[in-house]
Amino acid sequence: MQILPALLIAYPRIDPVLIEIGPFALRWYALAYVAGILLGWWYAVRLVRTERLWRVWGAPPATPPQVDDFILWVTLGIILGGRLGYIFFYGLIYQPELYANPMQWLKIWEGGMSFHGGLIGVIAAIVIFALYCRLDMVRLGDLVASVVPIGLFTGRIANFVNGELWGKVTDVPWAMVFPGTDGMPRHPSQIYEALLEGVVLFVILRLMATRLRAFDRPGAIVAAFLFFYGLFRIVAEVYRDSDQLIAGGAISMGQALSALMWLGAAFFAWWAATHRPRPA
Repeated sequence: MQILPALLIAYPRIDPVLIEIGPFALRWYALAYVAGILLGWWYAVRLVRTERLWRVWGAPPATPPQVDDFILWVTLGIILGGRLGYIFFYGLIYQPELYANPMQWLKIWEGGMSFHGGLIGVIAAIVIFALYCRLDMVRLGDLVASVVPIGLFTGRIANFVNGELWGKVTDVPWAMVFPGTDGMPRHPSQIYEALLEGVVLFVILRLMATRLRAFDRPGAIVAAFLFFYGLFRIVAEVYRDSDQLIAGGAISMGQALSALMWLGAAFFAWWAATHRPRPA
């Protein structure tokens, strides 16, 4: 018999639609993406304008105007990659009805975005933009990786507002009863992920860039991002009530995809260790 925790926290029911005017509806989910992209844009420009971070190179990996141009590429990578990643990593496996209704693939506003798909989309944007503008794509990747936790934080807060991706049943004092569940108290796993993937990861990468001069070693920030995000996501999924299990229910799809990120982390750690910066 499940015992309810003594200090059960009430879930703050928030309408997922912020503003609705006729057929137009602004949802918190969309606002989270916009806020994450705009804040990431501002932070990226601030980094490239901080001259002491790039002394060993003599210049940042991109100029502020190039960062401005790159935002459109990143936005397309996030949206297209995130949605297609969800469709192919999750949707077509756990929602086979999507096969019969491809138009449903376009309904991003109803949710259904994959971080790992968005990551692939952003990597594609980095590669194409770097080749087009003749930039060092690894150094550009370090810059982008530094700002990604901002978007991860806003996205997980949006998941919490929508009352989705809730955690497993628990008796911890901060448990919540989410709408659409069986009425049992659950881990607010969205908040766990917002703190780990957003706040903690941002602080780690920030300290690496400003205190450890990680931008001097191309690939170091990317390696750290891939390693720590993979670690934090795997840990958070332990508390998340996921029906998207593989390997006979041993692990979730999110954990499997996150573990693969460690291969990328190892590659970029090797790259950072073996590719010395050119003198300014």
